[in-house]
Amino acid sequence: MYTKEQLSIHEYFRKQLEQTELKNLLDPLTGLVGRPGMIGLARDWMEKGIPFAYAILDLDNFKFVNDTYGHHTGDEVLVELADSLREYLNQQGVAGRFGGDEFLILIPGLETYDDRKGFLQKMFDSQLVIRRNFHLSECQPFITGTAGCASFPQDAQDYNTLFTLMDKALYRGKTKGRNCLIVYVKEKHEHIEIQRIARQGMFTSMSGLIRAFEMVPGCRNRLTSVTPFLMDTLRVSDLYFIGLDMVLHSVRNPALSEPVPDVDQLITMNDLFFTNRMEEVEAKSPVFHQVMTALNTEALMAIRIMLDSEAYGILLLAEPRTQRIWQEDECAMMLFLTKLLGAHLKITGESL
Repeated sequence: MYTKEQLSIHEYFRKQLEQTELKNLLDPLTGLVGRPGMIGLARDWMEKGIPFAYAILDLDNFKFVNDTYGHHTGDEVLVELADSLREYLNQQGVAGRFGGDEFLILIPGLETYDDRKGFLQKMFDSQLVIRRNFHLSECQPFITGTAGCASFPQDAQDYNTLFTLMDKALYRGKTKGRNCLIVYVKEKHEHIEIQRIARQGMFTSMSGLIRAFEMVPGCRNRLTSVTPFLMDTLRVSDLYFIGLDMVLHSVRNPALSEPVPDVDQLITMNDLFFTNRMEEVEAKSPVFHQVMTALNTEALMAIRIMLDSEAYGILLLAEPRTQRIWQEDECAMMLFLTKLLGAHLKITGESL
């Protein structure tokens, strides 16, 4: 946990510690600064005109950790991550717990985009804080997170606006597939409407998918029709498909035609395979992995087109240069698409 000496290098905390005990400033589980202390420090720096970067880190799929290993293990993850985050920042910044599996980071300086991006991205790329296995007493879960960052005074001059912009950056990271850092840029992120997009539920998404699928006749035409919808809804770059001939095709690049005879090795036990660790693909399907490598794929979802125990092929999402975290609702949407496609292929007798 933070010590009195560590926090006292900041004038705001020195004054606070003259009036209260250290334990009243800290989160009892992680030993990081509690939410009120982080907000107070940010407001104090604003009043003094001290430039700083403000970031929020949200762990990806943390509910899965609690549900799979138990809340005790979830607490162990939070404590270890807090220790790693505090060590990473050292005396360059302050870490706090916002609540649940969300953490706040305050770093004075970092006045340019490149400074902010470079300092925070290192948390991901170095595996010092996040995007790594946590070696706990009973398991070693692989933990990733999504972070959003905004700055004072470049992006906002009051606390509420600054927090909103940081939250927009975080939300943008989640819509990109999580497991990433987004630094707020006005030209890119100003018009994000979190509440409006959040209201778009599964029913709305499924209805839109059906409409796109039914707009045109023909199997490949329908794949072409749904691809822009998937790109917008799931934030993916392309849709790929493999027929019973085990040849990979791309909707957006009709010239792509690559034999992948060993792709079946990925989904022999289940109809769905997804990963953001491509070494798993290489171990099971080296030929397919080679094709994915040529496409710069870092996150893959492969789902078999099945209907009434009959297989018709495979649909794939293969995202380049992003280790995105596939969500349950995204998998559900792709499963729904395979059922639509399977029914069409069975009725028409077409093939992929």
